[in-house]
Amino acid sequence: MVLLIGNYPLDRQQSMQRFTNMMLQGLTAAGVSAEIAAPSPVFGKFFGADSFIGKWLAYLDKFVFFPRELRKRLSHGSAVVHICDHSNAMYQASAGNLPVVVTCHDLIAVRSALGEELHCPVSFTGRLLQRWILRSLRRVDAVVCVSNATRDDAERLVGRDGPSPKLETINNGLNYPYRKLAHEDAVARLNAIPGFGLPFVLHVGSNLPRKNRDAVLRIFARTKDKWNARLVFAGDALDPEQRALSVQLKIADRVVEINDASDQTLQALYSCATTLLYPSLSEGFGWPIIEAQACGCPVVCTEIAPMPETAGDAGLFHKANDEAGFAADILRMNDPAERAIWSEKGLRNAERFSTEKMISRYIDVYRNLGAKL
Repeated sequence: MVLLIGNYPLDRQQSMQRFTNMMLQGLTAAGVSAEIAAPSPVFGKFFGADSFIGKWLAYLDKFVFFPRELRKRLSHGSAVVHICDHSNAMYQASAGNLPVVVTCHDLIAVRSALGEELHCPVSFTGRLLQRWILRSLRRVDAVVCVSNATRDDAERLVGRDGPSPKLETINNGLNYPYRKLAHEDAVARLNAIPGFGLPFVLHVGSNLPRKNRDAVLRIFARTKDKWNARLVFAGDALDPEQRALSVQLKIADRVVEINDASDQTLQALYSCATTLLYPSLSEGFGWPIIEAQACGCPVVCTEIAPMPETAGDAGLFHKANDEAGFAADILRMNDPAERAIWSEKGLRNAERFSTEKMISRYIDVYRNLGAKL
C-alpha cells in the first residue's frame, strides 16, 4: 500500500490538498492500494489557525502528535510512504525503514530562507522551519520535482553534502478534467456572479507577494480606455492595499472578486476569459497556466522559469517589469482571430500534462525503490 501524507487541514493549502486527492484517485484507478494520512486539528482549532496562539498549538498537532500516530499506522504495514508536499518532509523521520518519496512543488521558501530574493518573505521561525525541511529532504529516498526548474533548484540545494536522494522530474497533471466549454454553457454558470460581464481578463491565485497582484491591477489599468472590460480575481480576496490601488487606478468599478471558486466555476471562467494574466515572480510549476490552456484560454505570463517550461510555445511571455507589453498582448487577444490562434496552441500544449501519465511515472518511482505494489 502507498501511504500518502497530506496537509494539516487548518493550513488551507488548497493546491496541496488537491494534489494529494489527485494522487489517491489516480493510484486507486490504476489498481494500486493507497490511503491518506494527515495531521488532525486537535489543539490548533481552539484559537483559530490565523492567531498567534493557534499557530503554535497547530505545531503540536503537526510535529508532536501526528508523528506518533504516523509511526503507529506504519507499524501495520505499507509498501512506501509518499509525502505529497515537500513542506512536510520532516515526517520522513517516522517512516522507519520504509522507502520515502517526497513531491517537491518548489523550493521558493527554502531559497528565501537562505537569503535569495524571491518575493517570499520568511520570518525568523520560518527560516528555522525551512532549514529543517531542507535537512529532511536530504534524508529521503527520492525527491520528485514538478518541473525541471524545480529540479535544478533541488540539484543545487538538496543534492549536496553527503548521500543524495534520487531526483526525478514528473510534471503535474490536471487536478480536474478541465476542458473548453461551449460559450453558452460557460456563461450560464457565470451569470449568477455579482458584477460579472464580458469581456474580462482573469487572474487565478493568492495574495502572496510573488503572485504579483499589484502588477495585475496596473497592467489592466493600462488597457481600461481601450475597451469596456472587467478584471476578475479568482482565489483569495483582495487585501485593503490592493483595493485602494484599484481605486487609485480608477478601475475599482471593473474589478470582480470570486473567492474560493469551485472547479466548475473556474472551468467556466477559463472558457470565457479573453486571457489569463499571470505575471508571477516565482513558481514551482504554475497550475493555472495549463488549466487555462486546457479550456482554450490564452496565457500571458512572465518569462521566469518554469513558466516557459509549463506554457510551452502557447505562452505569451514578458519580463516581469514589462507591464506595457503585458497590456499590449491583452488587447491583442481581444481580436477574435488572434485569440483563436493562441487558444488552439494552448489546447495542444495542455495535452502534454496527462494525469494518467503522471500517476504511471510515480508508480515506477515506487517500484524502483523496491516497493511491491
